Amino acid sequence: MPELILFNKPFQVLSQFSDKQGRETLACYIKAPGFYPAGRLDFDSEGLLVLTDDGSLQARIAHPRSKMKKRYQLQLEGQVGAEFCESIRLGVQLKDGVTRPARATAISDPELWPRIPPVRQRKNDLTCWVEIELAEGRNRQLRRMCAALGFPVLRLVRQQVGDWSLGGLRPGQWSRIKVNLPRDGSRLGSGKKSRYRR
Repeated sequence: MPELILFNKPFQVLSQFSDKQGRETLACYIKAPGFYPAGRLDFDSEGLLVLTDDGSLQARIAHPRSKMKKRYQLQLEGQVGAEFCESIRLGVQLKDGVTRPARATAISDPELWPRIPPVRQRKNDLTCWVEIELAEGRNRQLRRMCAALGFPVLRLVRQQVGDWSLGGLRPGQWSRIKVNLPRDGSRLGSGKKSRYRR
């Protein structure tokens, strides 16, 4: 039965196991030979990164064709309104084409761990938080979408990929689960989680 690792990737950690420039990588946190990321999370983004030891499952999670939904919480510069959420829903024009429809909701400040280093912002600057769910994965897509609408991203945290979420994982922690892999293309199911690891 294939296995997954659910990892809470800290800020400025690469979604790979090696780096010639000496930056922090997954190898600094995860000691599990044979596991590889199913998709990526930007160096300056935080939150859920899924790894697997099964090549077909890796492709199934990462490939845009699967349209697996991902949920993010973003801190933006400025104050969004209904127009922002509607623009996300309809699709945003980027240099590589219009994005697929997605869901955006303004939220109150979420209870997150402190980021290290903290987000730099001036006292009088207005910021807000939004939650965005999408089933697309272009390069730095959310940052580009928000910037195109006039709201630079200050912090980005991925909370969920498909049916898997961060749960109680703190930055740098990971859990390992077994996955039921149906052959008929139906939804993936997960088994029992192991305990958290650092």
